[in-house]
Amino acid sequence: MLAAVTPLRATMAAAALLALLFVAGWLTRQDPDEQPYLDILGGGFVFNYRVADNFYGFTAIVRRPLESGSIIEAEFENPAGGNPITVRERVSPMTDRYTMRTPALHGIEANKPYQVTIRVLDRLETREIWSATRSYTSQIGQQQTPDRPLTVGPGYHLNPDNPDGR
Repeated sequence: MLAAVTPLRATMAAAALLALLFVAGWLTRQDPDEQPYLDILGGGFVFNYRVADNFYGFTAIVRRPLESGSIIEAEFENPAGGNPITVRERVSPMTDRYTMRTPALHGIEANKPYQVTIRVLDRLETREIWSATRSYTSQIGQQQTPDRPLTVGPGYHLNPDNPDGR
């Protein structure tokens, strides 16, 4: 014969279920100290043929708390050679997403990996908190993009300086 459900038995069953769920959650949790400070969401090369602008970069999201004023620094390999291109941005409590990109570039080669070193520095720039390295490869070379903007203005009017009217 089945035992009657009493409030005490229902409470004990609920407590046992909660204890099992707590243990399962504890065993599958990720310790925040084991996560990287930044998670790189995506990145790569952008060729805007209409305005003849070529650059590369990435988007990152903060995964672990950083002190306000900390610095995210990206050092991009320069396709034209010479010194790397350094871009920096201070961490703000207003956002957790940061987009880092180079200014306009020249000399991009197809299928060549370009290195990016990403660092997080404390607000006084005395200590490196975290770093990572990524590489991005363009599928097309710069010789396949126009030398001058094809269009001008907000209406994308043909550029009068373009010799062939293309």
